[in-house]
Amino acid sequence: MKKVKTSFFCQHCGYMSPKWLGKCPSCSEWNCFAEELVSEPESGSRAEMQFDGKPLPIAEIPAEEGERTLTGLAEIDRVLGGGIVSGSAILVGGEPGIGKSTLMLQMMKKLASNGRKVLYVSGEESAHQIKLRSNRIDASTQNLQDLLVLVEVSLDKILDQVNRVQPSIVVIDSIQTVYSGDLMSAPGSVGQVRESSSRLILTAKKNGIPLFLIGHVTKDGSIAGPKVLEHMVDTVLYFEGDSGHAYRIIRAIKNRFGPTNEIGVFEMMDQGLREVDNPSAFFLAERPHNAPGSVVVSSLEGTRPILVEIQALVSQSNLGVPRRTSIGVDHNRVSLLVAVLDKICGLNLGGSDIFINVAGGVRVEEPAVDLGVVSAMASSFLDRPVDPGTIILGEVGLTGEVRAVSQMDVRIRESVRLGFNRCIVPSSNLSSLSKKAKIEIHPIRSLKDLLENLF
Repeated sequence: MKKVKTSFFCQHCGYMSPKWLGKCPSCSEWNCFAEELVSEPESGSRAEMQFDGKPLPIAEIPAEEGERTLTGLAEIDRVLGGGIVSGSAILVGGEPGIGKSTLMLQMMKKLASNGRKVLYVSGEESAHQIKLRSNRIDASTQNLQDLLVLVEVSLDKILDQVNRVQPSIVVIDSIQTVYSGDLMSAPGSVGQVRESSSRLILTAKKNGIPLFLIGHVTKDGSIAGPKVLEHMVDTVLYFEGDSGHAYRIIRAIKNRFGPTNEIGVFEMMDQGLREVDNPSAFFLAERPHNAPGSVVVSSLEGTRPILVEIQALVSQSNLGVPRRTSIGVDHNRVSLLVAVLDKICGLNLGGSDIFINVAGGVRVEEPAVDLGVVSAMASSFLDRPVDPGTIILGEVGLTGEVRAVSQMDVRIRESVRLGFNRCIVPSSNLSSLSKKAKIEIHPIRSLKDLLENLF
């Protein structure tokens, strides 16, 4: 008979305590401890969770990465760094209904069509529901015999099927539904997620099978379960998007086999997700011309430059405290730029409501878009449009100076490809620019130079 005991686990980080605590000593969260029944694992399960490796000199360890498996979706291959690495564990998170299961099924369909045996394990949907979705995205054909669907939540039975079928790729949808019989806590608890993930990842690495884990998210948008889950996997992909927009972005926030912060862009259609080959043209498709407050900037996402439109609306406020609203850019950064524009350029924005929006719903984080935000606010305040063929790049300092940004040549090449003929850049970037750029370059040193060039 198993030994049963009760412990308290932090639902944020997985910290274990023999008694209830108001504040977690590990992550400092309050009221996050829940009581769970735990039991000592059997000796057999302990024996499975080991590599049985021997120490080797580093010079004798083979360094070849091996051939990557292409998914058939170029956007996913880009985010993964060139394809799927054998034995890698990939965690996919996102809001409910954003399309995680649909994307995985589309990817597995393409892999199965190329002769790869795929095991799709679902603990949330029945086989009938999965078949209906596969018909909708045209992933169910008579010749597609290598896409195997298993509806199961027991970890031991899933591992038995993996060892019996020997698939090329395994998908778990979702990890919060899987439970281990060695623990008596409920599925989705911190202990179950940690135990199930560790055994699945160990099996994948021992057998060289790529593993996709679909994860739920919490109310604040982070991936549910203990933070250690993100440390255990090799790659973390996060699915972003807004129900009011057709686009979906999948972003790599951790990748041991490629660059991080790389993104893939998809469009939600009736038949599933469609790849967007030209994201810049997609985000600028409905851009108004000669409208005050509209400016185009180049944001670098991983290795890919994407042109987005920043819109600003500055109007006289009737409130005691003017409103400051920003969507798609950091609110604190906008407040900083408003203060700099007011102090350095003499534009009296203190009594105005200011609204900033990145068109299309995309979010930009890097400081290279500072100059675009300032230009959009100045354009709206002065009611003077910016030349529609102008692209604006640069970081703004607190004294009004314009600082250099990275990979300027890549950004300018994308701007030229989309038909822009004028670019305002920091003067410190001038020496690194290619002399053959087919675009008019205007270097500036400060915000005063910016206003002279724009208006």
